[in-house]
Amino acid sequence: MKHFLIALQFLTIFPIEISAPGKKLQIEKKDFGRSLLYFPVVGALIGLLLIVIAFVFGFLPTLVRGAFILIASIIITGGIHLDGLADTCDGFYGSKSKEKTLRIMRDSRIGVMGAIGIACLLLLKFTLIVSLAPNVLYRALIIMAVFGRWSMVLACFSSNYAREAGGAKYFVEYDSKKEFLAGTLFVIALFLLLMGLKGIVLLAISVILVFLFINYVKKRIGGVTGDTIGATCELAEIIILFFALVC
Repeated sequence: MKHFLIALQFLTIFPIEISAPGKKLQIEKKDFGRSLLYFPVVGALIGLLLIVIAFVFGFLPTLVRGAFILIASIIITGGIHLDGLADTCDGFYGSKSKEKTLRIMRDSRIGVMGAIGIACLLLLKFTLIVSLAPNVLYRALIIMAVFGRWSMVLACFSSNYAREAGGAKYFVEYDSKKEFLAGTLFVIALFLLLMGLKGIVLLAISVILVFLFINYVKKRIGGVTGDTIGATCELAEIIILFFALVC
């Protein structure tokens, strides 16, 4: 339960207190890595909440309903992944050197490329959401949220941490094959359940695209950071929505 609560606390804005009856649980560094097992599970919960939003506001025009879904997705996560995307855009555009890129990404101020990156992503995500038929949208929302969080696990498992210290350091350093494989099986089962064999093809293509992005990040800065992990999640969600529309 402790590891699930760590994942829930990290990925959402819900006020989670990690404690047992009568005492506060001790959290070790390795617990952050083990919590990655529950990232896709938390993604499923996020997806279910978005489905509820889509259902509740289903009587509204498609554009309005889509706006509520998009806003809800930002509120639930606290916009943490968008922040990572903005910092990644600023850093990767601003310099070719690893040191300067990491320094720009650490700057709390958003730059021009960060603002453009967020605007483009939100515009594309909103357009994709409102373009999906309701029966496809409900499945796409949960798959999108699950695959996005699993992609963060993939980034942690397949990479080193690019900084000496940082908020995501222990997630990367203590990720293990057990958490990665368990999360992968969960994702495969969900895609198969909701989309059949077509879902497995969609999953395979999406994994390749996400993995290419992760490798690009690793070549640029020698590993991943919390910002690039968040950017990976946002990219993964866009990929799923796009293929849900065209397939």
